[in-house]
Amino acid sequence: QVQLVESGGGLVQAGGSLRLSCAASGRTFSSVAMGWFRQAPGKEREFVAAISWSGSIKYYQNSVKGRFTISRDNAKNTVYLQMNSLKPEDTAVYYCTTYPNEAPCLASSCPDYWGQGTQVTVSS
Repeated sequence: QVQLVESGGGLVQAGGSLRLSCAASGRTFSSVAMGWFRQAPGKEREFVAAISWSGSIKYYQNSVKGRFTISRDNAKNTVYLQMNSLKPEDTAVYYCTTYPNEAPCLASSCPDYWGQGTQVTVSS
C-alpha cells in the first residue's frame, strides 16, 4: 500500500520560511517523478512544483519561482519543498504527490497518489 506522509507545515509570518517533507513508502519511488500541489480555501487545487526521478529536472509554478525549491533524497524515499519569502497568498493545504512514471506533469490529473496534506498558514 502506497503511503505519502507530509510534515513541516505550520504558521509563519510573511517573509518567513518553512520546509515541507514527504516520506513515501509502499513502492520504488526512485524511478518516478514526485511533486507538490496546494489548495487554498475556496480555490481549486493547483500545481506548485515537481521533480524528475533523478532530480535533474524541476518545474515550478511561476508564482513560486525563486522562492521555493524542490528536492529529493531517493535513499530516504523523501521529497522536500523549501519555501522562503513566504507570502499570505501561499496559505493553503500542501499535498505531496507521485507520478506513474519518471516524467512530471503539471496537471492535477497526472499524479497517481496523494498525501493527506499539511496546512501552511502565512500571516501578514
